[in-house]
Amino acid sequence: MIPTKKNVPTVPIQPDEIIDQVGDAIELGITMVHIHAKDKYGKNTYDNKVFEKIISGIRDIDSNIVICATTSGREYKSFAERSSVLELSGKSKPDMASLTLSSLNFNKQASINEPEMIINLAEKMKKNKIIPELEIFDLGMVNMANYLINKKIVPKKSYANIILGNISCSQADFLSLGAIISNLPKTTQYAIGGVGKTQLKANTMGIIDGSGVRVGLEDNYWFDDKRNLIASNLMLLQRVHNLLQIHEKKIMKPLKLRKYLNNF
Repeated sequence: MIPTKKNVPTVPIQPDEIIDQVGDAIELGITMVHIHAKDKYGKNTYDNKVFEKIISGIRDIDSNIVICATTSGREYKSFAERSSVLELSGKSKPDMASLTLSSLNFNKQASINEPEMIINLAEKMKKNKIIPELEIFDLGMVNMANYLINKKIVPKKSYANIILGNISCSQADFLSLGAIISNLPKTTQYAIGGVGKTQLKANTMGIIDGSGVRVGLEDNYWFDDKRNLIASNLMLLQRVHNLLQIHEKKIMKPLKLRKYLNNF
């Protein structure tokens, strides 16, 4: 959402760039990919024709990789805009779509997610057989997840991104992470990510926990804490693979996650 070519030359903007970088990531080893779309001017867009090109292009490279599309409310405000990607079908239909479970403040911007919007997005995902990727930034969002599960709007066997380190949300420490995990349904598959300089710490926590890792330029575009080196998606991913080797862990194959998702 945030990086631009002006401040982050390594960020993929146009569909072909995104497809190429996902292809490189698949070659290195990933289970799933979370994508955003931008128009020809580099601005974030909800146009599902752009998503269609990206998703179908990724599927040409690997038909098994799990693809998640954003429905973020950070810039898109209306339900029609945010849910546009959920209308794609066939080869370009996303397997998953993000569902942020409450409003929150980032450093310079708010992401507005009213209860009605959250429920409407979740219901459209359910109708179109798209799995929600629950975006959890703090313990309150876990409460919302459990509410949606109890109402059978979101499946009990769910998938979540736990994103730590945002200025107004849970921080990247084991106490905060433990509180979130312990309140999720035991059947939840989850990955752990970190905002800014907490990304490496959060990713390491995910590896130690044995769950999953969310990594990429969306959350952090610096490779080092001193902000001397701008990262690329592949650099950040390679670092995770190095940590996986140290901890003797392996990447889940896309087909294994796909089997889990198909059992919702």
